Amino acid sequence: MPGPSHPLRGRGAVPRAGVLGVALALSLGGCATAPPGGAGHVAGGVIRVVAAENVWGSLARQLGGDRVTVTDVVDGPDADPHDYEPTVADARAMAGAQLVVHNGIGYDTWAGRLLAADPVPGRRDLDVGALVGVRDGGNPHRWYAPADVRAVVDRITAEYRAIDPAAAPAFDALHDRVVSTDLAEYFDLVASIRTTYRGTPIGASESIVAPLAEATGLVVATPAAFLAAVSEGTDPTASDKAVADAQLTDRKIKVYVYNSQNATPDVQRQVDAARAAGIPLVTVTETLTPPGATFQAWQVRQLKDLAAALARGSGA
Repeated sequence: MPGPSHPLRGRGAVPRAGVLGVALALSLGGCATAPPGGAGHVAGGVIRVVAAENVWGSLARQLGGDRVTVTDVVDGPDADPHDYEPTVADARAMAGAQLVVHNGIGYDTWAGRLLAADPVPGRRDLDVGALVGVRDGGNPHRWYAPADVRAVVDRITAEYRAIDPAAAPAFDALHDRVVSTDLAEYFDLVASIRTTYRGTPIGASESIVAPLAEATGLVVATPAAFLAAVSEGTDPTASDKAVADAQLTDRKIKVYVYNSQNATPDVQRQVDAARAAGIPLVTVTETLTPPGATFQAWQVRQLKDLAAALARGSGA
């Protein structure tokens, strides 16, 4: 979400050397960027994983248990993957990883450039966008698409099995526990909202909500161009603002969902208008909230808030 309107922009990391500069610094410094044995070697039976975002890192950690060690590069609510500037330590971590998980779809371009600038034989690369078939320019917030979350879970386990075939039964057991137990409430809530509130019109501050709305059958009434403008850090058109404002004042939507980590003046004005109109508000975030939460704890809390707001907004 480029542009000064994004509150996280520029706060996630102090600007440092560019990606190529980081890789060059490692090379000229004579530092070994990968541990003995190369990326394909399972040192002490522990697979080294780097996740560009803690959203995917949380799942990778749970799926690997004590057989993996996961390093999250962008971690915490004040870090913005869009324009994060990687450090030499980040480059070393990626070079020493046997598996790197990054979002792709233009969300963390620095990660792709860093991987390309310092190729390591045997290192495996899980590009979420490529996995789920969403290209650059598409909606990058795939952790709000339950089907894509499941696809990533399945692929991470497949990668672990490929890296350490002897531990395949253990990884299969962890996979089954994560899917059937740890993520069960998350998937159940998505299905419940779809069954109960499919077709309900909602308003939104930006495109982050679109994958979840599609999964739950909710209809985002806010103009798509308005959502895209806020997500990309540009100003929505006057006509799109007028339509979105009228939906609030005329109560044409049942709930308003907004990303609290991207509260632009236009978004804050709509939040105030929703409150004034008595339209229930739901807050979502781009990163694990609170810091240290698991993927499922974070998502379940948001889904419960959404279900409760839909019940109030629909008079149920």
